[in-house]
Amino acid sequence: MISRNEYLDNLINLRDKQLIKVITGIRRCGKSTLFELYQEYLLRNSVESEQIISINLEDGDYADIDDSKSLYNLVKTHLLPDKMNYIFLDEVQRVSEFQKAVDSLFIKKNCDVYITGSNAYLLSGELATLLSGRYIEIKMLPLSFKEYVSAFPEDRNIDRLYQNYIHNSSFPYTLELSRQKDIRQYLEGIFNSIILKDIVARRRFPDIAMLQSVVRFMFDNIGNLCSTKKIADTMTSAGRKITVHTVESYLTALTDSFIFYRIGRYDIKGKQYLKTGDKYYAADIGLRYIVLGSKKADQGHILENVVYLELLRRGYEVYIGKVGNSEVDFIALGDEGEEYYQVAYTVIDADGKTLERELKPLESIRDHNPKYLLTMDLGPVVSHNGIKQMNVLDWLLK
Repeated sequence: MISRNEYLDNLINLRDKQLIKVITGIRRCGKSTLFELYQEYLLRNSVESEQIISINLEDGDYADIDDSKSLYNLVKTHLLPDKMNYIFLDEVQRVSEFQKAVDSLFIKKNCDVYITGSNAYLLSGELATLLSGRYIEIKMLPLSFKEYVSAFPEDRNIDRLYQNYIHNSSFPYTLELSRQKDIRQYLEGIFNSIILKDIVARRRFPDIAMLQSVVRFMFDNIGNLCSTKKIADTMTSAGRKITVHTVESYLTALTDSFIFYRIGRYDIKGKQYLKTGDKYYAADIGLRYIVLGSKKADQGHILENVVYLELLRRGYEVYIGKVGNSEVDFIALGDEGEEYYQVAYTVIDADGKTLERELKPLESIRDHNPKYLLTMDLGPVVSHNGIKQMNVLDWLLK
């Protein structure tokens, strides 16, 4: 198992704190493995195996645990009265009104509760109200490029590893599969589970074919400005009539299931969030190839996708930047202020126009926050009047 140190350290720091630890993220991104790694840590640090209660609610052994009362009673039978109990509930959203059981366990002084879910619905509505101020969310993503590279310590060809990373997927288990056929079947299984279990079954969408058409459109338009009207018009012009309201429902379901992430725009000069002009990025680029096949991708937008997810991993709140009529790919808001990122696959051309075009939006920002131009071009770090140009793979491996 690849040690997901960032997430593991987070859990270690939160151990025995009076908070419910909620791990969210797309199916198969490593949430269950994180629980295993953390349980191993606990066993190495004075916790007895009897103190650990671990229940994966997707396991057929727990098929009859379908409501809060049965879940609570199951856990209660294993509680040790005179010791701290570490309770792990995996894919807890499968249990009706699970929040009642979670809350009942949480209020016990000798229970440290950890739960996972693969749908944002987990933290919406009633749960957020019932557990307000009592939980902390840890948002988990598939492997970062740095984590992926760590699985191949003997391979120094970073460019090749990057190509494998985006084609073979960042889902951890794909590292166990050597044949392209097996990787493809595994990714198809993940995709179908998300569509059929996390979206269609929960939302009761009647037209699966239309949903899949919207999914194909979204994967084909990673990094492009997308409005619900544009999507609806595109579908309708292709002979599949769909309303804006239905598109909105599909996009909400897709982002709730963490297959896509929506990023809004921010006016840098006006210091205000804008209501129009969203973009969408995928949780894993490998899924794009499953959905669209060998259709040629815009490598610049694929690279943007990778950078966007890495900024999320590093704890930033991320927006598209608007500067007059220009656009900065990403504004990253962190504890130390704002940073600006422009991403381009290459800025090398005969007349230097590409470099000039990519620098222009950053140059028009008048503050003194850090500014970066990330590209696949080789060479040392270069400063353009304070704008740091660096190789994006070096940045990803920092």
